[in-house]
Amino acid sequence: MALLYTGHAQVVYEEGGSFNTFSFGEWCDFSNNHDGDDVIHTISIRIRVPKIIVLLFFDRFPTKEVKFTRNNLFERDRNTCQYCGRHFERKDLNIDHVIPRHHGGRTTWTNVVCSCIPCNRRKANRTPEQARMRLIRPPRKPRWRPFIEITFSQTADHSWRHFIDLAYWNVELGQD
Repeated sequence: MALLYTGHAQVVYEEGGSFNTFSFGEWCDFSNNHDGDDVIHTISIRIRVPKIIVLLFFDRFPTKEVKFTRNNLFERDRNTCQYCGRHFERKDLNIDHVIPRHHGGRTTWTNVVCSCIPCNRRKANRTPEQARMRLIRPPRKPRWRPFIEITFSQTADHSWRHFIDLAYWNVELGQD
């Protein structure tokens, strides 16, 4: 709605197989004749919730950091101990500082990994080299991937089908 209101997007409305676009003002006028559950009421206007919008210009994806949380750390390491390689339930994992805090290690994406309790005890307050343990994968800061993280809680609206089908076949694939 903010993009529509500021003029950065327009509503795409399909009727009888043809598509029309509406600016915010035009969409407000069009919404006056609609009675339904998909309407937002304000003090001065009522507006239909658009099902499809099109951006009028696109600069880049916004930069977004992955929050440094226990949940995201376990996601990054796929609930796998980074020392023995075994998969565990999250309740059986803990967080290990590769370079222990006692040795100046910081609590950052690049210095913490998931470890099982036995491996964490074995490593204790030492570096992996001192404990003669090897990391399966060096810790790294994850990147935010918007297309991977988007999930739909319900089936997409029927009016999206045309656009989703086109996107499926026409989006450039990445290289391995």
